[in-house]
Amino acid sequence: MPPTLIHGIAAALFALAVLHTFSTQFFERLAHTRPRHAGIWHLLGEVEVVFGFWAMVLMLSMFAIEGQQKAVAYLDSRNFTEPLFVFAIMVIAGTRPILQCVGALVRSIASYTPLPSGMALYFLLLSVVPLLGSFITEPAAMTLAALMLRDTLLARPVSTKLKYVTLGVLFVNISIGGTLTPFAAPPVLMVATVWNWDIWFMIAHFGWKAAVAVFINAGCAMLLFRTELAHMAAPPRDEGQAVPFSVVLVHLLFLALVVVFAHHPAVFMGLFLFFLGFWTAYQRHQTPLILREALLVAFFLAGLVVLGGLQQWWLEPLLMGMDANTVFFGAIALTAITDNAALTYLGSLVAGLSPDFKTALVAGAVTGGGLTLIANAPNPAGAAILKGKFSDHAIQPLGLLIAALPPTLVAILAFRLL
Repeated sequence: MPPTLIHGIAAALFALAVLHTFSTQFFERLAHTRPRHAGIWHLLGEVEVVFGFWAMVLMLSMFAIEGQQKAVAYLDSRNFTEPLFVFAIMVIAGTRPILQCVGALVRSIASYTPLPSGMALYFLLLSVVPLLGSFITEPAAMTLAALMLRDTLLARPVSTKLKYVTLGVLFVNISIGGTLTPFAAPPVLMVATVWNWDIWFMIAHFGWKAAVAVFINAGCAMLLFRTELAHMAAPPRDEGQAVPFSVVLVHLLFLALVVVFAHHPAVFMGLFLFFLGFWTAYQRHQTPLILREALLVAFFLAGLVVLGGLQQWWLEPLLMGMDANTVFFGAIALTAITDNAALTYLGSLVAGLSPDFKTALVAGAVTGGGLTLIANAPNPAGAAILKGKFSDHAIQPLGLLIAALPPTLVAILAFRLL
């Protein structure tokens, strides 16, 4: 089917959105130099707003060119389950009972390692928590790791180099760390049912290789910055009194149920509303919910869903024109400019692909998932939580790209040589 005018406009807007993500500092500078309209410039300087803004432009264009009926029909055809799920899981995972529970578990494991406490905690937050994402989903693992890093590593001033290296390793390890199971990583989830990949297939072809890369990445970062990690051993200043076990148990139950029903928005959003009621009833054991961060991330992902839905006409021929050897590296490159789940979804629509092609496509998609904010669905969640600790409250896309290249190379070697 030849591309229409709307397809061309959508491709142009998608390119503008990608360029916009690398230009948010420009809008922040405008906010300071043009105070009369500082509000709109600050809005456009928020990375999480970028794709939502350009999706709005696309929908206005569609309304003007094709009419209300087709524009609304297109929106109705989009699946917004992932943005809704990420919103719900971020809010629940970011609560005080969950954080205290996971923090206690990580500190307990750290006490049994032969490393200094600060180094051990840093290593575990960049390795064990990302691998935990294979069971509690990647967005939940990203939320937990980012919040704990914010309250431990970044609770005191550290070097900019350490911040970006930590972010790069975290994003890459989250992306590949969810491949132990077929339901936790969005790019795997898109194909697992269609291609009949079960947990044993995932462990044999992806999981153990990803685990090796995760531990190498976390270990190298830990050794590189070992002199800056001692302060992580101190407990968070605002941890407060221990939350009763019964409250922790209820939170864990809500988290587990939302994960189990991750593909059924009517169910997990209903559970989320019940969770809000429980949170309100026991506020003395709670901290404020991260609603703003979660809403921004959901808006970002929803915009990506709307804009990405009209990119198939050029992405699919480009992807399917590769062979099994080149698709691995092609998927890594394409993932940097589009959501990796979109790539694997396109692959799932094509019949007759070889097993090697399928494996290479998914391996490339998860390997490149840490290079940019838009490469993997959980990345905006981590960025929304951690950006306040960076200069000008913004994460530089180029800084993230450079920091993520070494751990991405480790992942490439793991998936290609092991």
